[in-house]
Amino acid sequence: MTDFAFAASRRRNSATRLAVGLLAGTMLAGVPVAAFAQEETATEAAPAAAVQADVVRTIAVSGAQRLEPQTILSYIKLRPGDTWTQAAGDAVLKDLYATELFSNASVVNRDGNVVITIVENPVINRIILEGNKRIKNDKILPEIRLSPRQIFTRSKVRADVARIIELYKRQGRFAATVEPKMVQLSQNRVDIVFEISEGPKSKVRQINIIGNDAFSDGELRGEMLTKQARLTSFFSSNTSYDPDRLAFDQQKLRQFYLTEGYADFRVVSAVAELTPDKRDFIITYVVEEGERYKFGEVDVESQIRDFDDASMTARLPMQGGDWYDAKQVEDTVEQLSELAGTFGYAFADVAPEFSRNQDSLTMDVSFVLREAPRVYVERIDVNGNTLTQDKVIRREFRLAEGDAFNSLSVARSTARINSLGYFQENFEINQVEGSAPDRIVLEANVEEQATGELQLSAGFSSLESFILAGSIRQRNFRGRGQTVGLSLNYSRYSKSAQVSFSEPYVFDRNISAGVDIYRRDTNSFNFRNNERNTTFEQSTTGLQVRAGVPLTEYVSAIGSYTFNYDDVSLDEGLYFSDRDGDGIATCDPILASRYLCEAIGERTSSIVGLTFNYDTLNSRLRPSRGETVSWTTEFAGLGGDVKYVRSRARAAKYWPVGAGFIFSVTGEGGWIRSLEDNSVAGQDDVRLTDRYFLGEPQMRGFDIRGVGPRIVRLQYLNDDGDDATPLVPQTIEEALASDQRVDDALGGKAYYLGRAELEIPLGSGAREMGLRPSIFLDVGSLFSVTQPVLQDYPNGLQATDGNGNLLYLQPGVDDQGNDIIQAVTNRFAPDGTENERNVIPGTFFKEVFVGDSPAPRISVGVGVNWNSPFGPFRIDVSRVLKKQVGDDTKTFSFNVGTQF
Repeated sequence: MTDFAFAASRRRNSATRLAVGLLAGTMLAGVPVAAFAQEETATEAAPAAAVQADVVRTIAVSGAQRLEPQTILSYIKLRPGDTWTQAAGDAVLKDLYATELFSNASVVNRDGNVVITIVENPVINRIILEGNKRIKNDKILPEIRLSPRQIFTRSKVRADVARIIELYKRQGRFAATVEPKMVQLSQNRVDIVFEISEGPKSKVRQINIIGNDAFSDGELRGEMLTKQARLTSFFSSNTSYDPDRLAFDQQKLRQFYLTEGYADFRVVSAVAELTPDKRDFIITYVVEEGERYKFGEVDVESQIRDFDDASMTARLPMQGGDWYDAKQVEDTVEQLSELAGTFGYAFADVAPEFSRNQDSLTMDVSFVLREAPRVYVERIDVNGNTLTQDKVIRREFRLAEGDAFNSLSVARSTARINSLGYFQENFEINQVEGSAPDRIVLEANVEEQATGELQLSAGFSSLESFILAGSIRQRNFRGRGQTVGLSLNYSRYSKSAQVSFSEPYVFDRNISAGVDIYRRDTNSFNFRNNERNTTFEQSTTGLQVRAGVPLTEYVSAIGSYTFNYDDVSLDEGLYFSDRDGDGIATCDPILASRYLCEAIGERTSSIVGLTFNYDTLNSRLRPSRGETVSWTTEFAGLGGDVKYVRSRARAAKYWPVGAGFIFSVTGEGGWIRSLEDNSVAGQDDVRLTDRYFLGEPQMRGFDIRGVGPRIVRLQYLNDDGDDATPLVPQTIEEALASDQRVDDALGGKAYYLGRAELEIPLGSGAREMGLRPSIFLDVGSLFSVTQPVLQDYPNGLQATDGNGNLLYLQPGVDDQGNDIIQAVTNRFAPDGTENERNVIPGTFFKEVFVGDSPAPRISVGVGVNWNSPFGPFRIDVSRVLKKQVGDDTKTFSFNVGTQF
């Protein structure tokens, strides 16, 4: 039944479709024109509706919070009246995301009404660092480009993460990781937190060098900045792995080989590999040394008429047959350029031309001297200085905008800016092409460093015994190049305090000025029984004002005025006596150091000084090249109680002599002359506290104040034990060798001192630790002082008590702990003579005057300087080759915690 019904239904449907078809055909045949016209009208209406729907009529913004809708619309190119397409919508989104102001955006077209919905990126409230202990915030934050009140974007966060990780890599921490986090706050603000895991520091465990025959691995490693991690390099920062340092060390190796004559040397490869434990690095250099060359023909070819080739060739430091040295060639180029500059050829160009002869292994060098095209300084740009004012940097330039370009002036400007100590090491002035071929722009791209110094130190020295010192100094006060400082020092024998201020450019003129206010308390001494014995205390309170002007690029003059108030005092219980019996104790020149009695008391000094300086040193702290000369004259007597003229001169020269050795020669001398008349016999017209003293640490091999005139006491001895035999004095040699030695250094009015020293380079990590051994030769003398009236007491010098009273021994009186009885309590009135009841105790001695000779004292020895983490350390072992009678020698000396 189901099948049948289905067939009948299908037949009925077919008949129905046939009837409808016939009817439709009859209707179409009857009205053909009307049907066509109706279809054409419908076809024309459809495009019109489509055009109307694709035209942008309005653009609205939804979701804006901080930004105005019109501001947002200014970021897109779509405007009302434009045709809407899918590509146009995509362009809107691209324009919006390019601003990095939005975290989400969408665009919808509703019949020509375009609606843009945006979600603004939050504003950064603050940047937070967590987990950083080895690198402090002040080092990381400058590397981060995000800052408070900026718009947050993920791309900037990712970039800052990369910068922080790179900073840790430069510190040798290759395992460091940084995870950024965002803390949502109200008003669409966020805190950005960088969680830092610093990880262990990656050290350089080993440096391997392959292919070196001429020099050992140790020698080559000594030339590198990177050092192997060893126990001796615990305090070194160069044991960490740094890819930049790896490239620098390749250049250092090349420079070393070129100075040794290996002109074909090259580094084939430099590979840094992590150790299996992923903690440290092993660096392997493969080098190719090549052959060693000598200089062949060396000459100067001058294309400037004022210079003669032959005479200039004769002045060259190298000759044919010498080992080739690229550094010597470089220095010669600089010297010839300076020479041309002194003759007015600021645009002279010196170009060395090389001709390598591989058969004879010689290198011909011809220095071609020609005039270069004239170039002028178009502009000087200073960049990177946030604290330091522009003028502080610009005033160190030796040329100005519009001046003719001079490479020597640029080099000098670089050296002057480096010497400020405000910026990165090895600062260089960049030279950039200007707006025309004859124009050049100089760029000073500086990176400021901390210029504040806080130092606390403790130590021990042969001169001062135990030392405590503290100082605070700012070398670039308020970014103006001014220096302010406060220092405090305390030791067993002295203490001092000083406040100082200096201005290198007063009123922006090339005039320096400064002022120091100070207080110094010093305990002087002599030697008794081979022990240091305090003699007098000198307290000086003073003020110094100074001003300086440059006379040339390397010469300056400094004028100064100093006012001092001095108070010299003695321990009256030790150095006062009443030998004349008048009941008044006065300073006893026998008990006190000779000349000291006339030095005690209060005095004022008004001193005017003038100093001339000449300085071409390449470093103020560790010079290795250049010379310095200074001469100072002081006049005391413009008011005050002291009148004298004092003068001092000093000169030093440093040479690098190859392979890291530095040779230096230093000479100095001084004299002082009183402007007061003194007719007292045996009394010098220059007081003791104004004279020169010489010994440790100025002259090694001699003790403190160990050189120069002095009084030595020879004790009277009974040489055979027979009481009937008269006492005889010691010889000077016996007195100086005795453990009962008593001598007083008198100082001198003139001295000279010369030093020759060779600093020896160290390889491996020793130099990185700051160890600088040297061998030295010292020559000097101190002399010229009036011989005092000498005392001779063969019968004894009567002792006194703490109040200056004469003392006696009384035989038969019960001992009350001290057999010496004071004169004022003596039952038998003493008359100053010895009798059966009163025995005079005393010392039997004879004084001799020795050491006042300009004859040279000579010492040689070895020393080591160590800039330790706890302060500077100096140790010297010396041997005296020549001395004068009375000089006090010392083989071993050391100082820690301070420099003299």
